[in-house]
Amino acid sequence: GIVPREDVFDTAGLRIEPEALSELLYVNPNQWIDELVQVREFHASLGARWPEQMHRELMALEQRLHFAATMSVPTTNTKVIEWVQDVMDMCKPENVHWCDGTEEEFQLMCDLLVESGTMVRLNPKKRPNSFLARSDPADVARVESSTFICTTRHQDAGPLNNWRDPVEMKRELVALFTGSMRGRTMYVIPFQLGPLGSPYARYGVQITDSPYVVANMRIMTRMGFRVLKTMGESEFVPCLHSVGFPLAPGQKDVRWPCNNDNKRIVHFPDWDAPSVWSFGTNFGGNSILAKKCMALRIASVLGREQGWMAEHCLLLGFTNPAGVEHFVAAAFPSQCGKTNFSMMIPAAKLAGYTVRVIGDDIAWMHVGEDGRLWAINPEAGFFGVAPGTNDFTNHSAMETLKRDCLFTNVGLTKDGDVWWEGMSTQPPAELEDWTGQKWTPGCGRKVAHPNARYTCAAKLCPVIHPKWESPQGVPLSAIVFGGRRSATVPLVNEARSWTHGVFMGSVCSSEQTAASEGKLGALRFDPMAMRPFIGYDAGRYFQHWLDIGEKLGDKAPKIFYVNWFRRDEHGEFMWPGFSDNARVLKWMCDRVDGAVGAVESAIGLLPRAGDIDTGGMRISQQTMEKLLEVDRDAWVRDAAAFEEYLSQFGDTLPAELAEELRKLKANLQS
Repeated sequence: GIVPREDVFDTAGLRIEPEALSELLYVNPNQWIDELVQVREFHASLGARWPEQMHRELMALEQRLHFAATMSVPTTNTKVIEWVQDVMDMCKPENVHWCDGTEEEFQLMCDLLVESGTMVRLNPKKRPNSFLARSDPADVARVESSTFICTTRHQDAGPLNNWRDPVEMKRELVALFTGSMRGRTMYVIPFQLGPLGSPYARYGVQITDSPYVVANMRIMTRMGFRVLKTMGESEFVPCLHSVGFPLAPGQKDVRWPCNNDNKRIVHFPDWDAPSVWSFGTNFGGNSILAKKCMALRIASVLGREQGWMAEHCLLLGFTNPAGVEHFVAAAFPSQCGKTNFSMMIPAAKLAGYTVRVIGDDIAWMHVGEDGRLWAINPEAGFFGVAPGTNDFTNHSAMETLKRDCLFTNVGLTKDGDVWWEGMSTQPPAELEDWTGQKWTPGCGRKVAHPNARYTCAAKLCPVIHPKWESPQGVPLSAIVFGGRRSATVPLVNEARSWTHGVFMGSVCSSEQTAASEGKLGALRFDPMAMRPFIGYDAGRYFQHWLDIGEKLGDKAPKIFYVNWFRRDEHGEFMWPGFSDNARVLKWMCDRVDGAVGAVESAIGLLPRAGDIDTGGMRISQQTMEKLLEVDRDAWVRDAAAFEEYLSQFGDTLPAELAEELRKLKANLQS
């Protein structure tokens, strides 16, 4: 409320020191925040009898107090302070909030989002502390056409990236960001990628005007004042985001603010001063800048310069009945089963085998002191695709999603829970779809957007690995590449060497998914599942893989290529996938141990007949033979496509990969 200033307070005739008067009039926001806990409890005890206007007033008070408590600058890092001030001067926010990373702050963000209509609070009896957000229908996925790598020299961005001159782009962005946060609160989010205390972690500071981003960052990263404290005067990556929807005085906000006509996701990856600027979009990796933008695009550049790798990989530990554990990284494009594979419960017939997840999306790899390749998961949460997730495809994920979760663009049931295609065999009789419209079976619309997402904390996963936050990471025994191919590519194929494995990864191909723009089902090359995320020229990226292999020598992990998606002449999947994928994982780890043999083929090393354990499966020997078949005519066509695709890298394509292509073509002719 309104408190009188000391200089206008009539103290005539009073024996009171100025300091005492100042203390009497001082409003300590932290003390008020502490007291509001009891106010909330009183509010809750009254239930529906508490007037809605009083509820809104309480929320507004909490917001004002929280802003007052965090308006002071909680760091001495001069670069952070100066950058925040520069952004304030440019974007003109109404308030500035330094995020402390507490649970109370997270609840405040969720309350704000519910009040604004961005999110719906789910039924606490069905799904405690969980929320559903509905985006603008035009803001639902990565926008690769509006994603740019701005290097001084065009050739440094390479042919796979959209390049713009950094000076011109910065001028464009400054014009867009000037005044872009008017009428909004500017949130300052200090965050860390990687486990606390890890020498391989990296710092970032994201500035955003979206409480939706703050809530997601609270789950996906280690963030807040504890990060500021450990960061000290260290370097950090500045990440600037605005929804691009300023508010004039008295203007009512929209449910999902964005600016679909002016989307930009821009990376300035010069390794001595990298930064990310994102404008006009509020969805996923476009706005949660710690994820794909920093953890992959910027980190890939940092890794090349500093001798490590940032990869689009899951990480898991696979343990056999004897207690021998192998750590595996696997790179699959979005919606090709990374999360399901990382949390897999092995088929019942594989008694005694276990899978424990370390991460489901991103891995940072480094050569350890022992000469082996080690990896950490830089993230703290899962940002997974909801449609198709169920107790059969990923029971562990479904258990993780039971509480403390944010859902985006899924359906809302009449009893306040969520639903999406594939969640159960029978859909509810009636619900609201992802756009908020009434939905019934047979209406012709999808309940959830194909790229609908969930955000949840990794620590809640029932199969999380005890070492998932190990500061040193875990040593890798194998790296697996894969994609979605309906023909040609066999179920599993082992590389003859590290160089051959890098070649296999460089020509990964998969069918287009809903996670990015483009025609669904169209085939595109996706090297190491990193095509949208390599922050520099892909030819030099391949060379970096070869350089890491040179350092590893005979301690390099084995490399494999898998394809779960081959179809028969009737269009049916030939391999059941999911828990049965552990059978292929078992063969790969047995190969690491030298416990099983392989057969030479034109494309690499294949399992021998009977070496993949199919006990308890309804699968014929003929189907297994077909799954492992190498169709020479089809591979000749693929090899020609490989050659055309690799030619675009020109002089930066490593000679070793050109030689591997020559060997493949020769093998196919012999």
